[in-house]
Amino acid sequence: MEKKSEGSIAGFLIPSIVGIFLFMIPVKYDDKWTVIVKIIADIIGEGLGDFLPLLCLIIVTMSSVLGLAFLSKPNLITNYPMVRTTFEATAIWVAIRVVGTIFIWLTYFEVGADDEDGIIHMITSADNGGFVLHDLLSVLVIIFFLAGLLLPLLLDFGLLEFIGALLTKIMRPIFTIPGRAAVDCMTSWIGDGTLGVMLTANQYEGGYYSKREAAIIATTFSAVSITFSIVVLAQVDLMEYFGLYYLLICAVGVVCAIIIPRIPPLSLKKDEFLIEGKAMGETLPEGFTSSTQYGLYLAMKRVEEHRGIEQFFENGFKNAAGMWFGVLPVVMCIGTLALVLANHTTIFDTLGLPFLPLLNLLDIPQAAEVSKTMIVGFTDMFTPSIIAASSITSPMAKFIVAVISVTQLIYLSEVGGLILGSKIPVNLPELFIIFLERTIVSLLIVAPAAHFIFTS
Repeated sequence: MEKKSEGSIAGFLIPSIVGIFLFMIPVKYDDKWTVIVKIIADIIGEGLGDFLPLLCLIIVTMSSVLGLAFLSKPNLITNYPMVRTTFEATAIWVAIRVVGTIFIWLTYFEVGADDEDGIIHMITSADNGGFVLHDLLSVLVIIFFLAGLLLPLLLDFGLLEFIGALLTKIMRPIFTIPGRAAVDCMTSWIGDGTLGVMLTANQYEGGYYSKREAAIIATTFSAVSITFSIVVLAQVDLMEYFGLYYLLICAVGVVCAIIIPRIPPLSLKKDEFLIEGKAMGETLPEGFTSSTQYGLYLAMKRVEEHRGIEQFFENGFKNAAGMWFGVLPVVMCIGTLALVLANHTTIFDTLGLPFLPLLNLLDIPQAAEVSKTMIVGFTDMFTPSIIAASSITSPMAKFIVAVISVTQLIYLSEVGGLILGSKIPVNLPELFIIFLERTIVSLLIVAPAAHFIFTS
């Protein structure tokens, strides 16, 4: 192994440590556990205040207008590859962006507010489009910009190469994915699932993950953060069980990460890469005596290939633009439609009926009420706990719903929408199947554990 300079070592350590501190180290702020990036985003969000919904309106509108422009004139802009990458999309995704734009305009201007029985009111009401715009997009727009801008600290200075070399022997045999995916998992689990999806999409588009690996990591390791888990448990008023609750979430997450990649649809994904030759090797090359030595070598090599501050901001703005213009319209469209179905139809009640026999077999209290929360979690993570808080009285049943709503993981209003809006190769039917698989595996673990906790 050739000797690396002290400058290369510093170039690896300093940005990587700063990135870990910003994205992964939990800190207590305002009596809540969170991460630095989220704190900064909240401060910026408070400063911008009422401007955020308007900013979201502008972004979503630009996305659909320029998407339509590229669709009709593919050679509209040739000198700016980043513009083409950001706005060019297939017809179906442009259509989704257009629908998202229609929804956000109707919601922003509160069209139909006086007609409570009208169809437009269903779209724009505070529980549907209003929730997506004011409570979700207005938060994501800052997170996406800040996280996208700073993600190169984790991506571009050798951290993934170093951790990938260290953990390949663990991640590959247990979870069938590269060691570098441990960073995605840690970023999601401690920080936020949306950050994990962003990181995974970036690595897939860069050629570091195959189709199968990207699909597994996005749907299995984009875990719900500690912060959101606390919010869900508080919603059902069971915070005294938080230690056991979060331990159970972690255990279920590990079991799902072992089982789900080994069954369809994830097991059917191909190990094909968007860019060949970027993926790390899985064995130690000749001349290296340890994984640590090889990891350091790869990290130093990555640092020496970096073009400095120009590349840092170029990659950062590319990340942020991709999430702003590619994902926000999708979340607005799919998230609103999902909440309209959840709040104004019985479709999720009906879809929950097949879970009744399993819930009764597992001896879960108020099985009929719990069954209604099983499928609704596909739309939004908080909806099951909201339903449980208002219609379920059994603490055990509430606890089970709170755990399942977090371990289901695939929410169209957040992580699911982000996956669909990215280039990660998972479609809507596949997302739903993975959601069902995670729900069943989670139930089989959580129900016996809940009986032990509440009856012992």
